[in-house]
Amino acid sequence: QVQLVESGGGLVQAGGSLILSCVASGIIFRLNVMGWYRQAPGKQRELVATITIGGRSDYSESVKGRFTISRDNAKNMVFLQMNSLKPENTASYYCNYRVVGRPETYWGQGTQVTVSP
Repeated sequence: QVQLVESGGGLVQAGGSLILSCVASGIIFRLNVMGWYRQAPGKQRELVATITIGGRSDYSESVKGRFTISRDNAKNMVFLQMNSLKPENTASYYCNYRVVGRPETYWGQGTQVTVSP
């Protein structure tokens, strides 16, 4: 089992920045992909960004150039630096941990990001 705990959400004005953090604990698999997803009220959960253990990252088109995902493998942590935030970025942001080659995927409890106009 892998436990994920997110932190760093909050209220920010449009144009502002936030950084989200997520720490994984429990059984840590050597080959994993960590990432961030978000879910706005009434909408489906969607991918924001992912990053492999080797540092290769992927972003949704809507956040490219504004958000940066990074990780600290020694601390089993993943981060999401969010710049130039927009009201439409308001959502609950969820940390995700996926094991390469295995069906297991794990989710954090979510952290709320609210961007005011």
